[in-house]
Amino acid sequence: MSLEILYQDAQILVCIKPAGVLSEEGGMPGLLRTQTGAREIFCVHRLDRAVGGLMVYAKTKEAAAALSSRFAGGQSGKRYLAVCQGDAPDAGEMRDLLFHDASRNKSYVVKRMRKGVREAVLRYETLDRRDGLNLVKIELLTGRSHQIRVQFASRQLPLLGDRRYGGGAADTLALWSYEISFLHPKSGEALSFRAALPDVFPWTVFSE
Repeated sequence: MSLEILYQDAQILVCIKPAGVLSEEGGMPGLLRTQTGAREIFCVHRLDRAVGGLMVYAKTKEAAAALSSRFAGGQSGKRYLAVCQGDAPDAGEMRDLLFHDASRNKSYVVKRMRKGVREAVLRYETLDRRDGLNLVKIELLTGRSHQIRVQFASRQLPLLGDRRYGGGAADTLALWSYEISFLHPKSGEALSFRAALPDVFPWTVFSE
């Protein structure tokens, strides 16, 4: 498998993760080491296995520590495109308490704070509506397990193809990491990257 690499230098690498490939060890890092010849590739943020799109990896321990801290501390920007079902509002904010059940690998919206519960916040804008589907742009303000998927599903707006959260069967989960921005771990330069949508259903519905 040849991965699309958008940028790399001695500290970092920006690439497209194909849907269905693990973002952590056992998946992308090994593939990237093989393709680039890099001795080390460190995962500093995650995408669900079923989700494709932009990811940043570190090539040194120092870069990994700096990037991990910035991603965990909200000092980076992550934006997604999704196709959801239902009657999506024009725009809004979703703010919930989420509990992730590791044994089932599934997240739930809950009503009160307790052990294992974390706040989840995102903003969204509906860009287009066609054939009963909504193209939605999402900005993550927190990074929780399955956050986008469960927050939309809890409002009767399941993502197309998301079997786990009621989105039905499809060839792919309609969620794509399309934009990422962060400060370079060594130079401090502000970097931003975008990734074009795949030329497959359901994305093609909105490009016709």
